[in-house]
Amino acid sequence: QVQLVESGGGSVQPGGSLRLACVASGFSFDRYVMSWYRQAPGEEREFVALITTSRGTNYVDDVKGRFTISRDNAKNTAYLQMDSLSLEDTALYFCKATQGTQTYWGQGTQVTVSS
Repeated sequence: QVQLVESGGGSVQPGGSLRLACVASGFSFDRYVMSWYRQAPGEEREFVALITTSRGTNYVDDVKGRFTISRDNAKNTAYLQMDSLSLEDTALYFCKATQGTQTYWGQGTQVTVSS
């Protein structure tokens, strides 16, 4: 029973911060690349950030310098620290785990940035 459960979403004002968490179970977490994606209404799902098994990272240009992805293998958890949030960051944020051709998705957590 593979599960990815996101948490930490909510409503925040522009310039504020949120920390998302993705708790994994049912597979060998430390052997998977962990990623975050987001999808705004009427738009395509967009890659946001990833972290490899050796903790290398990559980000979409729009969030570089503002977002930080990390992982705690002892807790089977991936995080996305989001700072300096703007209206354009409003979206449903999804956690993804990938090893080779095997991919698992979480159900998403809503992030809403508004004044």
